[in-house]
Amino acid sequence: MEIKLTQFSHGAGCGCKIAPAVLEEILQNTGGESAGLLLPVDASKLLVGNDTKDDAAVYDLGNGTALISTVDFFTPIVNNPFDYGRIAAANALSDVYAMGGKPLMAIAVLGFPVEKISAEVARQIIAGGKDICAKAGVLLAGGHTIDAPEPFFGLSVNGMVDVKNLKKNSTAHDGDLLFLTKPIGTGILATALKREDLNEDEIKHAIDYMCSLNTFGAELGRHEFVHALTDVTGFGLLGHLIEMCEGSGLSAEIEYSKIPLMERVKELAAKFIYADNTMRNWKSYESKVEGISGESLLTLCDPQTSGGLLIAVAPENKEEFTRLAMEVNTMAIGIGRIIKEGGKTIRIVA
Repeated sequence: MEIKLTQFSHGAGCGCKIAPAVLEEILQNTGGESAGLLLPVDASKLLVGNDTKDDAAVYDLGNGTALISTVDFFTPIVNNPFDYGRIAAANALSDVYAMGGKPLMAIAVLGFPVEKISAEVARQIIAGGKDICAKAGVLLAGGHTIDAPEPFFGLSVNGMVDVKNLKKNSTAHDGDLLFLTKPIGTGILATALKREDLNEDEIKHAIDYMCSLNTFGAELGRHEFVHALTDVTGFGLLGHLIEMCEGSGLSAEIEYSKIPLMERVKELAAKFIYADNTMRNWKSYESKVEGISGESLLTLCDPQTSGGLLIAVAPENKEEFTRLAMEVNTMAIGIGRIIKEGGKTIRIVA
């Protein structure tokens, strides 16, 4: 019997994240998302922790280098178990790249309903994770598994970065240009797949994007003209851009016509097919955004899984940055700019 993994999960990929407003309530007075709760110990060597909602925690080793630590896992976004493992691994590794670092070692995190699904499916999920780790030159050195009511998979990842190359999401400058390295729409496509409005062959392009490693981030760490860096995941493009702006004390203007959308996304959005977390995301952002429309609300709040990098670049280095992206065969689409704080956090223009 064919197993459709997406039918065993209430969410899909990073769309199963706790909504931003609820997360903020949970972590009130304790910090942000990725690094967990700050322990009451000496934190003088903690370069990045809870306060800026960044992609990973970073610890200064005292020799000019720093340890990057993160964990990321989610419920199935596709039905093929090998592809699911690949996507989950690429998504987790992205948090290290988004800090300008290089991942070195990973530990697998697997929850699995052993009474409902064959252990062979779990083996294929882990094999997919191993495949991506091998492509990234990362050691998958062990893991932890539990019997769970619905499947989930991901990685705990450690990486390294030279302290001088460390990138944060909270250090954008007024006038910076904003670039995005992958099109958006994975939440809409995953929802259509789960509802059987699309089949896996019809979203192969999206699977390819989700399995694509954000190694460009490690290269960006070496360039001072890259002022801020993050990846786009479960809070959607709007949510992660808001985090960048609020952390930097600035605002942003984005041109919707320049936002790259994955194939079929425009068509599906017109049919009001969207992930559950889309509206939960919007509820958290609506007071901070102006100029949004029906389609742009569904796409810009769409929870992304293993999304691209969102990059703030000094405007005088635009050509140098563009050449750098071309040299490493990475798409980098200009979508807007950082502006002085005033009025709404995000202004969307046609």
